Amino acid sequence: MRVGVLTGGGDCPGLNAVIRAVVRTGIVDYGFEFVGFKDGWRGPLEADSQPLDVQAVRGILPRGGTILGSSRTNPLSDKATADGRTGLQRITENLAVLGVDALIAIGGEDTLGVASKLAGSGLRVVGVPKTIDNDLGATDFTFGFDTAVNIAMEAIDRLHTTAESHHRALIVEVMGRNAGWIALHAGIAGGANVILIPERPFDIEEVCDYVQHRFETRYAPIVVVAEGAHPKASTQVDNAKLDSFGHARLGGVGQMLAEEIERRTGKEARATVLGHIQRGGTPTAFDRVLATRFGVHAIRAVAAGESGVMVALRGTEVVKVPIEEAVNQLKLVPTERFEEAEIFFG
Repeated sequence: MRVGVLTGGGDCPGLNAVIRAVVRTGIVDYGFEFVGFKDGWRGPLEADSQPLDVQAVRGILPRGGTILGSSRTNPLSDKATADGRTGLQRITENLAVLGVDALIAIGGEDTLGVASKLAGSGLRVVGVPKTIDNDLGATDFTFGFDTAVNIAMEAIDRLHTTAESHHRALIVEVMGRNAGWIALHAGIAGGANVILIPERPFDIEEVCDYVQHRFETRYAPIVVVAEGAHPKASTQVDNAKLDSFGHARLGGVGQMLAEEIERRTGKEARATVLGHIQRGGTPTAFDRVLATRFGVHAIRAVAAGESGVMVALRGTEVVKVPIEEAVNQLKLVPTERFEEAEIFFG
């Protein structure tokens, strides 16, 4: 059997660990051949691939990123059509020409959504969940999340001392477009004074009250905010900082908060945007182990003839669930989890 492997969407610590586990398990246990598709769904769309063997995956366990490359190419878009063929038709035909019998798609909501469509059309496809945001349904954790949280926590630890030295408020903007898992975990672990997440629109006056209260101690405030967090009402902040829907522009909420806090409290405030730093570098031990286990169970699912399923972590066990279960609804931070963090605000 020949098996294709691809990594789609944003890069993520642990992707190489999955590739390594898939290839080594498949070759040693089942005698499979492997083809790696380059740059996400662009690879099978354009039949751009490379051979994968044990030698190709040696030494990649601790490496961040992905040796196959990644992209946000969407085979379901109109741009993916060519010669009257849809993107899915092009992929199906290219896989047939290359002799690929099954495909393992490693990615997040978008990548797995395409994988589900392919499985529905009759191709044998198995998914592996990947997102540092940890917002995929059906799995307790995704690899990459733990690494991102640890990077953010270390940054917060370092910022505490400079905030106290200069008596200023520091705002740390972390990733989290729709879900605030990174902000929540990093904020709790780093001892942040305020945590702001997309699931809970914030009151700018309340944030400033927390900041002012913190300044009354001998410590300086640290505010951790997910990039997708937004205020309750557009009238609370400068309208120039909002989009047409009245939300703070994604990726600029940290700077907006720094300006508002400084204006309202009279205290100096600075914003730090961690951005892609959270994506890069070597994965943590937890992510290496989880990614390896996902890879082993994914190739076992292929060997068992399964399709349209995704490996997932439930408790301490790796199980298989329908891909649709993972992509139908985002996993958001529940109210009770946020309330646990609120105890430490101010």
